[in-house]
Amino acid sequence: MAQASATFGVEETHGILWRPENRVYAKSDGRGWSSLYASTQRETPYEAHYPAVQDHLLILHLDGPVGVRRRLGAQECHKIVPPGGLFILPGGVEFGVELEGELDSLHVYLRRDLVQEVADDLGLDGPELALTPRLGERDLLIERLALGVREALTDDDAAAGTYVDYLSRALAARLLREHSTSAPEKAGPPKGGLTTAQIALVNDFMEAHLDRPLALVEIGSACGLSATHFARRFRVAVGVPPHQHLMRLRVERAKRLLQGNLPIVEVALACGFAHQEHLSRVFRRMTGMTPAGFRRVAQS
Repeated sequence: MAQASATFGVEETHGILWRPENRVYAKSDGRGWSSLYASTQRETPYEAHYPAVQDHLLILHLDGPVGVRRRLGAQECHKIVPPGGLFILPGGVEFGVELEGELDSLHVYLRRDLVQEVADDLGLDGPELALTPRLGERDLLIERLALGVREALTDDDAAAGTYVDYLSRALAARLLREHSTSAPEKAGPPKGGLTTAQIALVNDFMEAHLDRPLALVEIGSACGLSATHFARRFRVAVGVPPHQHLMRLRVERAKRLLQGNLPIVEVALACGFAHQEHLSRVFRRMTGMTPAGFRRVAQS
């Protein structure tokens, strides 16, 4: 497989997506995501062996139950996996798999470097740290986070990339705390929030770049923090994740621009929305009004 790049592409995965009998619903190719790769698909029964890739694989079963046989070296495990069941495979591990029935699934690959970054931030480090393979177990928090990734696959939200960066780190933290060789008690409590000066730097950076997608690592760098460290501290300080705050800023800018005569489609692009319909959908959800309706009231 290809070496890791800034944007996470299908060529860095095991290639399960390339099986011709699979029906792909959505995939993250072309979305510019760097912290994870994701796809949803309808899988049909198959048996195959895959060499190792460096990044970690998480599969969420979206329907079922279905029988799955997994081979890791000389060890073989067979389970009937229910909807919501997980398949967790650490990076660097080759495996064999037999899927015994049709399955709708969500595949999420997490960057190894990102997981290590989160481990360092949590104080979980050392050569003995490793993710634990799982088959069929349920974890409701991982399920909710993974479903958030699935929603982002089909969302043209201007903050979707920032949201995915946030979700990837939340997934990594959960995997490290509950599905690794680390002892949960080693993970320290969340650190304090950002300083007033750091919040000001972040707001200034976001405001200066509202017209384009923003990665969490960029926003964290604006106040001198890693993406993982920043995301945790930001939520403590502000009360919402960075992607939600970013969307609020985009809508507030749209409100200001709508008080002038700039065409609504140009307002949308100036605020980082994909198109006018995208602005209208988000604006109405957050304000209860359409952009055109807001303009009429503001200019009356």
